[in-house]
Amino acid sequence: MSRPRARARSRTATSSSTPSSEAWLRAVVATPGLTAIHDLEEARRALLHDSLRGLELVRRYEGPIVDVGSGGGAPGIPLALALPEREVTLLEANGRKCEFLRQHAPENATVVHGRAEEQETDRFGVAVAKALAQPTTAAEWTLPLVAPGGAAILWVGPSAEPDRVAKAAARLAAELVESPPGFLVLEKRGPTPPGFPRRPGMAKKRPLA
Repeated sequence: MSRPRARARSRTATSSSTPSSEAWLRAVVATPGLTAIHDLEEARRALLHDSLRGLELVRRYEGPIVDVGSGGGAPGIPLALALPEREVTLLEANGRKCEFLRQHAPENATVVHGRAEEQETDRFGVAVAKALAQPTTAAEWTLPLVAPGGAAILWVGPSAEPDRVAKAAARLAAELVESPPGFLVLEKRGPTPPGFPRRPGMAKKRPLA
């Protein structure tokens, strides 16, 4: 049975101007606490272009998209701008970051203030996560949100351990499928098993694998 959402959804941008990737990028760099990158060109590469590397992967799966731990908006805002026909949720537990997201989210994006473990399960077609946590933890935070037939798409570094992530995914009714370099794609094969999501903090304290 799906778990009810813990918090009401809040609508998008408060700015009257049309959001753009360039305006968002400059705001991320200029706002303390969102990124350690201060050079605009480096931010463009690491936050914008790297987010859009996942665009074709996201397009493989239908349905609404959720960016888990959206932070300053990568990858959710670039993906929302590139996919204006898709509903995108920017999920973030930090209230100050949510205020930033509301100012820069495009019309098809909704900001939700809350934790992944508190959200409705089996709802989204795609969950994405970039620089969220260790991959096994990120898998546990994202997969319960994904409906059967959808996928969690994780941006990962060279130290990621696919075998461990595959074991964690199997406990969440998902399977690691062939993934391009820099990504792990976890396809949801069935509904979220009983007992998941675990209570907040457990995914980091006691990883599934």
